[in-house]
Order: sequence, then structure tokens, then C-alpha cells
Amino acid sequence: MTPEDSLTGKIATLLTAYLQEKGVPLPRVSFERPASSEHGDWSTNVAMANTGALGQAPMVTAAQATQYLQDKLGTDAPKIEIAKPGFINFFLPDSDYLGLVSGILTAGHDYGRNATLSKERWVVEHTSPNPNKAMHLGHLRNNLVGMSIVRLLEWNGATVSCDAVDNNRGIAIAKLMWGFIAFMRKDEATPATVEEWTAHPEVWETPADLGQVPDVFVANCYSLGEKDFKADVAVEAKVRDLVVQWETNDADVRQLWAFLLKYSYEGMGRTLTRLGNRWDKVWHESDHYQAGKDYVTQGLAKGVFVKLEDGAVLTNLEQFKLADTILLKRDGTALYITQDIALTDLKRKYYGADKLVWVIGPEQSLAMQQLFAVCEQLGIGHRTDYRHISYGYVGLKADDGGFKKMSSREGTVVLIDDILNDVKNRIVTEIMAEREWSDEEKEALPEKLAMAAVKFAFLKPDRSQEVTFDVEQSTQMRGDTGVYLLYTNVRLKSIMQKSGKAIETTPDMSRLAGGPAMELVRLLSKFPEVVEHSKSDLSVHHVAQYLLSVCSTFNAWYAKEIILDGSDVEPARLALVKACSIVIENGLSIMGIEPVGKM
Repeated sequence: MTPEDSLTGKIATLLTAYLQEKGVPLPRVSFERPASSEHGDWSTNVAMANTGALGQAPMVTAAQATQYLQDKLGTDAPKIEIAKPGFINFFLPDSDYLGLVSGILTAGHDYGRNATLSKERWVVEHTSPNPNKAMHLGHLRNNLVGMSIVRLLEWNGATVSCDAVDNNRGIAIAKLMWGFIAFMRKDEATPATVEEWTAHPEVWETPADLGQVPDVFVANCYSLGEKDFKADVAVEAKVRDLVVQWETNDADVRQLWAFLLKYSYEGMGRTLTRLGNRWDKVWHESDHYQAGKDYVTQGLAKGVFVKLEDGAVLTNLEQFKLADTILLKRDGTALYITQDIALTDLKRKYYGADKLVWVIGPEQSLAMQQLFAVCEQLGIGHRTDYRHISYGYVGLKADDGGFKKMSSREGTVVLIDDILNDVKNRIVTEIMAEREWSDEEKEALPEKLAMAAVKFAFLKPDRSQEVTFDVEQSTQMRGDTGVYLLYTNVRLKSIMQKSGKAIETTPDMSRLAGGPAMELVRLLSKFPEVVEHSKSDLSVHHVAQYLLSVCSTFNAWYAKEIILDGSDVEPARLALVKACSIVIENGLSIMGIEPVGKM
């Protein structure tokens, strides 16, 4: 059904005609869903939006427009109410929604999908952890936001690739190598040299020797190397020499580099697999870090960059109203933005992309805008082709219940695996302790519930908000949690199973008209709009909040009405139960949360 065929389409056409008759040449007519069903199914602010052209109070316009609609629609007119300061609210009849449930059952897990982005190819860069550290809660939010955007774009029809950048070279990696060479010797009498390790690697500790997971082992090596680097000038010289040796392809240094990064990738891979991560490509900084200098040369030739007296190269971003930034240091050394220019062009050519998205913390906002502007100056796409998706900081619950920012100095950085395991252990002791479970359920269910608890806790707020993660709150069976969503869906599945009947695809839904079930039916109709709204903001918190409303509305209906009563209304109720489960599971899939069959 096209919008013109629907009642709202007819109303829009009539309101446009009314305004034109009143002398408004270009009427502004739009509809929105009220936050509460008490204000109707649809609402329009047309009276306020056109006040200037009409020259009268919005409430007067709303009353006149309402009368116009009622005269034109006659008996087809829905219930219409006016609300200050001039909203016109429409209450559509139950009959408009009776076909919805059958439509959901037919569409199944495609209900809510659309093709609005079907002609576009998007690339989403997310997570990109540094290989010298184990991943913490900040990386967790980056990953969950990034992957939710990937799935959200796909639900809106886009072809999406996702990638990451591996910053696998430079001074930080040299500190990691030194930390290993100097502090992981089994015998302090062993010379702390790369050459000695190459000849006798067995006299150095491994993660297995120390009982550590690989990425934590690497992070410890880096931490020790960094402290030594800061404390000793001689060590600083050795670390900087490792950078030079790596860049000149010293065989021993390159062998140690690959050896340690293998542990890093192994550890990160284990964690990211738990989260359901996807990267279609990983760009290694070591492969493209030199290429950015060529783009700086091009910019100088085009006159869009400025060479300073000391030899450094500066941007000229005045036309974009942005602060300038250095592209090359006076010694010719490239910076991150220099490398990013080259990588952006590589991405466009590699993917044939229409839109590129970077999921990076808010502290990089200016740097990203500078990158986009420079790319436009160099003819590498237009700034509107690029989008920086930032997200709020992640903190710990302070003693007073407030936000406590993580700090490596204070030792309050929390690793992803640690928090996942804490949540999982709480689920085992608090949720699963009082029931019997099969061995398979004992293994799989706590992990699924932990993933649901953590993912929902991070995705339910607007991505720009700070998140204070609370293990106890995230695992509550009742409340705004992922566990609550899964529990409600299990209840829906249990009702269908207890019925012992096949769910009819086209039952007589008119038997639900006028009853308490209609609020749930109306709510389910909004899911496609929620998906599109989330696309506009590139934030799935709209989906998360909507699912909470669906579960709350279902449970309220379930408390009022007996579903399995053997009456001739039962088939319609069961169809609604199944439709509700479909919508919940579709929303969960956008957030990367897997349903469970038992709780």
C-alpha cells in the first residue's frame, strides 16, 4: 500500500489542499508518531509550521483544518483531537491495524527491513585496537556501536563492509619489543638483545609459561617497556633505535615484531569472537604509512597546503572554518593525518564506496573534520561522503553511584574479558542457581545471557551519552536490561509451545478489536519506522528503547487477558504472541543479541 492509499496519505493530501486554499503556496505538511498512545496514532504540527504564512494563531488553524478534514472525509474521518499549542492528533480505527499481524507473520524475520539504502555501498571502520594493549571497556563500546551501525545499515538495504586499522608500527610497538626483551628473560644473566632472542628464544617467557592470556601478556610487556623508556635515557635510545631498525627492515627486529604481534592478534581475536565482531579487511599501518607523503606533495603543488620556513607542511582550512594542523614535521616525518589521507583514498578505490564512516571517540572530532576537509581539497571525495560517529565515554560506577572515568594511572582500567566474565559469573550464581540445567545449557546459556546483558547496557543509551556500567544492574530479570528482553521472549515462546497448536497466519483478527491487545498491535506497527529513525541518527538506542516498550506492553496485556483459554479468540491472540516474538527477535538481531530458548 502506498502512502497515498492510506488514511494518513489522504489526510496529508487534504491538508495540503486546505493550506493552498488559504493562500499558502508551498505548504509544510508532516506527520510523526506521538511519544504516548494517549495522543493518538499520528500527529501533525501543520498549524504551527505554517503560522507565518497564515497570519493566525495555531489553535485557530488547527480547529479550521480539523473541520475541513471532517467535512471532506465524512464517515471515513478518524477520531481527531486538538492539543496545545496547535497539534492535530489522529486516532485511527482498530480496523486499520487488523491486517498487520498477518503481515508480520508472513514477513517473519524480514519485518522491518527496507531498501532505502539499497543503491549505496557503505564502509564502517570500528574498534581498531592498538596491538600493544589488551582491550578495555572503551574498546567494548566502540565495537558494540560500530557493529550495531553495520547491522542497522544492512537492515536499511545498504551493502556494508567493515574494517579496522592496525597501528602495528612506531614507538609504541618498539616499547613493547623492549619490554619483552628486557623483562621476560627467564635468567637475568641472559643478554637483553634482539640478537640473543633470535638465537635462543626458549630462554624468554611465553604467555603459557606465565599462565597469562596472550593479549594481557603483550600489554604487560608494553607497560614494563614504557616505564623503562621514561626512566632511563639509555633505554630511550635503544627503543628509538628499534624503530629505525624496523624501518630499515632489520631481519631480527622484524622477526621479534611478528612474534609479539602474533600473541596480540590471538588475544584480541578471542575477545572479539565472543562479541560477534566482523571485519572484512584489516589495514596494517606498516603497509601504507609512507604513502601519505605523496599526497602532501600533491597538495603543495595544488597550492592547498603551506610549507613553513622550518620545512614543516601546514594545512590551509580557513574556508572550512577549521583550525589548521601540521601534515609533515620539519624533519619530514609523517603524522597520523598524513597516513589517514592515503588510507581514505585507498578505501574509496578498494571498496568503490559511496559513504565512509569512522567510529572513533569524541576526542578525535576535530582531527576527523580536518581529515575530511583535506581529502576534499585533494579531490578524494567530498566531505559529505564521510562521517565521524563518536560515542560517550565509558566509566565505572563510583561509590556514590556516579560516573568514574577509567584511568591507567589509577589502575581502574577494566578489560573486556574481565567484565564479560564477571557478568557471566553473576548470571550463573543469581539466575541459574535455582534450576536444573543440562550440560549443554550450563555451557552455552550463561555466555548468551552475559552477551545480552552487556550489549544492551551499552546500546540502550544514545551513543553520545556517557555510560556507567553496573554489573549488578545489567543482569536484572526485571527492568531495562537485555536479560529482561530475553526473558519476555522466552515467555512468548513458552505460550506458543503450551498451546500445542500451529499458529494460524490469517486468523480472524477482528476479534481483538476494541480490546486490550490493540495497544500491542499498534506498537508492533511502529517497528519499521523505528528502524528508519535509527538509520537517520546512526544509533540503535531507538531500537533498544522500543523493545523495552514492546516487552512492557506485552506483559501488561498478559496480566489482563488469558491467552490460552480455548475460545475462538485464542487463534488471534496466539498470532499476536508470535508476531510480538518476531519483532523482539528482529530488534535483538540489530543489536547483535542472540535469543535463547529457556531461562
